[in-house]
Amino acid sequence: MRLVFAGTPHFAAFALAALLEAGHAVGAVLTQPDRKAGRGMQPAASPVKALARVHGLAVFQPEKLNDAATIEQVRALAPEALIVAAYGLILPRTALEIATRGAINIHASLLPRWRGAAPIQRALLAGDRETGITLMQMDEGLDTGAILAQRSLSIEPEETAGSLHDRLAVMGARMIVELLGDLERGPLAATPQPAQGVTYAQKIDKRESMLDWRKDSRDLERQVRAFNPSPGARSTIDGIEIKVWRANRVEANGEPGCVNEVGDFGIVVYCGNGALALVELQRAGARRLGAREFLRGHPLAPGSRFALPG
Repeated sequence: MRLVFAGTPHFAAFALAALLEAGHAVGAVLTQPDRKAGRGMQPAASPVKALARVHGLAVFQPEKLNDAATIEQVRALAPEALIVAAYGLILPRTALEIATRGAINIHASLLPRWRGAAPIQRALLAGDRETGITLMQMDEGLDTGAILAQRSLSIEPEETAGSLHDRLAVMGARMIVELLGDLERGPLAATPQPAQGVTYAQKIDKRESMLDWRKDSRDLERQVRAFNPSPGARSTIDGIEIKVWRANRVEANGEPGCVNEVGDFGIVVYCGNGALALVELQRAGARRLGAREFLRGHPLAPGSRFALPG
């Protein structure tokens, strides 16, 4: 099938790779402009652009998709479908109507739950037990289009945003290939989203990554998992910022932010209810370390205090 693909991060690259492997003719790729990244803050190609280059695909990188010239370039390719996955730009009606069979979106949630930019992290923060992939016929709303296919996935107890992302990316890639096979055989049934159960997954603000030890340990443990690998759950002790990459809940109660005990098993910190054993940590500019190695370079004693956000 003749396609144009729109996507930017690794999640989208999984889908693009699957479509190419399945033999679909991807006429061009739309992806966001190169952004500064890394310690040197040099412009870097998105994962989708990097993959497109490997396969010799045409790449368009408009700042906004209301650029008439870009729309005409894409329309000239006469795509049968526009496949969208985590593109990051709003598609106007002119873009949605380019392909003869419309625009199909790969979304990492069970719509209508978690419409929006950060469905994986929001599902973890909320303590959801399952999530999944929805393939949706796009309209002009925010993830409001009719459902073409949906498949659920259980969230494991120690799931991080990184591990869940990868499982969902693989699932989404398989589903879009299957769906296009069905589409080639005939029209697809589209089911309007229910009005009940709508939630919104707002973009993650870095300020959300600061651990507030006055919260329940259950919420903080979810926060650690939801912000791994980015942006990382943060706290400060002795004026030094620490990122917490793994933590386990512990049955203990005391003054929030106060260190209860330390050892190879972790650094136990009291929360508003319960406690967390911090088992993998990182100082700014250093590498991630298990608790034992971390304590060698930054000794802590019971009674030490992590700062409470103001």
